[in-house]
Amino acid sequence: MTVETIGSERRGDVLLAAVEAGIRVFDLGRPLRIGMPQSPNHPPFWHTLPRRHGDSYRADGMSAANDLISLGTHVGTHIDALAHVSVDGRLHDGSDAMRAQTGGGFTTGAIDELPPLVGRGVLLDVPAALGVPVLDPAYEITPADLDATVARQGTPVGPGDVVLVRSGWGRRYDDREAYLGHATGVPGVGEAGARWIAARNVRLAGADTIAFERLAAGSGHALLPAHRVLLAEHGINLIEAMALEELAESGVREFTVVLAHLNIVGATGSPVRPLALVVSG
Repeated sequence: MTVETIGSERRGDVLLAAVEAGIRVFDLGRPLRIGMPQSPNHPPFWHTLPRRHGDSYRADGMSAANDLISLGTHVGTHIDALAHVSVDGRLHDGSDAMRAQTGGGFTTGAIDELPPLVGRGVLLDVPAALGVPVLDPAYEITPADLDATVARQGTPVGPGDVVLVRSGWGRRYDDREAYLGHATGVPGVGEAGARWIAARNVRLAGADTIAFERLAAGSGHALLPAHRVLLAEHGINLIEAMALEELAESGVREFTVVLAHLNIVGATGSPVRPLALVVSG
């Protein structure tokens, strides 16, 4: 067998052979657009064209346009760094949070410490397990719910996995006020559910809501116990505002997940566009 051999017989490249055989890609990230739903705690997304076609021409008639964007790192589909939260002034690794942020960026726990990831992903479709299309506002996903979902799907969650918890709330994404759910509350895991996730030693956890976890009606982001458990106590990064509906409707529950965030030195988070890959056909 030579190195020129292609397809499934290419030496030592089973992954490439699988890709060549055909894969289906699910985009789990939301488009970045002006006015999209976001936490009021972060700078909004903005996009403009400072240079437009026709503003100037080159000698051969060509013209070029360019863009300017501004946004917080926790806007749109994004991943939280461990430095995003502290408890009693301490970060996940025990560092003094005030000292770690001296100089305008974090010296520990920042998103640039998280490497790109390719691994096993599991979608826990909680509404499907409970027999509803969307969980009720402010519904707390319990360990019993998660156990029931795993049992129904036959998809155990284990060390190093990326676990994505669907609430169905993503169906409200195009209605900004409904999706943010300040008046109604938002479904998601609470402290007990977060400890269920942490006990399985997952690498990352994600959800289809603005804050990952359950939000009580009228309280907004006043208390975030799942953030404390997962980020501060167990060092598990969180992905928020994910697009999970297409994946759920396809019936896919296990997949290869690919995640590469922006490598922003010292930042508490980053926009991200996760992909779920499955063999096609």
